Amino acid sequence: MQALRVERLSDDLSGVMLADIPAPVRGTGEVLVQVRAASLNFPDLLMTQGGYQFKPQVPFTSGLEFAGEVIEADPESGVARGDRVMGGNKTGAFAEIASVAADKLSPMPRGMDFAQAAAMGAAYSTAYTGLVELGGLQPGQWALVHGASGGVGLAACDLARALGAKVIATTGSADKAERIAALASPQAVLLAKGRFRERVSEITGGKLADIVFDPVGGDVFDESTRCVAFGGKLVVVGFTSGRIAEISTNIPLIKGFSIIGLRAGEYARRFPERGAAINAAIRELAEEGRITPAINCTLPLSRWREGFDAMAQRQLVGKVVFVPGS
Repeated sequence: MQALRVERLSDDLSGVMLADIPAPVRGTGEVLVQVRAASLNFPDLLMTQGGYQFKPQVPFTSGLEFAGEVIEADPESGVARGDRVMGGNKTGAFAEIASVAADKLSPMPRGMDFAQAAAMGAAYSTAYTGLVELGGLQPGQWALVHGASGGVGLAACDLARALGAKVIATTGSADKAERIAALASPQAVLLAKGRFRERVSEITGGKLADIVFDPVGGDVFDESTRCVAFGGKLVVVGFTSGRIAEISTNIPLIKGFSIIGLRAGEYARRFPERGAAINAAIRELAEEGRITPAINCTLPLSRWREGFDAMAQRQLVGKVVFVPGS
């Protein structure tokens, strides 16, 4: 089968290539899946460079998540041949066939196609865990969502709006603002550069943000500490800016806000019953048509370089989805 392999770590993707390798052999408790679509996530890019906290041994097949059809499974796994499923693991999604543990899969939402299902999993579970499970987002609250052009940021905007919150989306690029507004329908889109607290205050009528969802870090995190309301929450999702911010503890003390670290995958691993409940809640919202993943483009896996380059150069608004076997 064809698979996207990371043969060696490199800063310029020179160690990544499409290769013919043997199809995986299903292990005990695993499910063999024909991959119909697989979505690109920022950790996929980082893992090609050795810059992610999880560092698989090279060579490995890239890709966190996919959607497809079951080829083979144990009778007690809860899935059967032909079932349409979504899920994945830390690696292995960018291939024609994947073998993953049964508990890493869930049914595709009714009414969704493979591309949408592949684009939904990691982004929406991260958004839901941060905003709702840990952040306690309530209808009517203000959510300030940074990095709103990325898959996770757009998912957070979409989810917050679906749950009745009021959304301020931010981006580092003025060129992306119009597309974010069309896809996410927030109350406002801001350029997250310099001092943006006054604009947040103006939009919220002086209230500021009840919850800040921050996958960017760096200067954006620094300014966000000025944007969060008393008693609010600042959810640390990642550091796509490249700088890990620091904070003096007198700031959250004086302003009375909480800083929450978010690792959605680890949360679900430590609390599997909560992870299952989060997935069920997201699937219900999807089947009701209240949330829809934003897809920037769908590419054959043979054009993987275009997708990775677009992500590395911050050109995307929404997810890139690869179609293996094409």
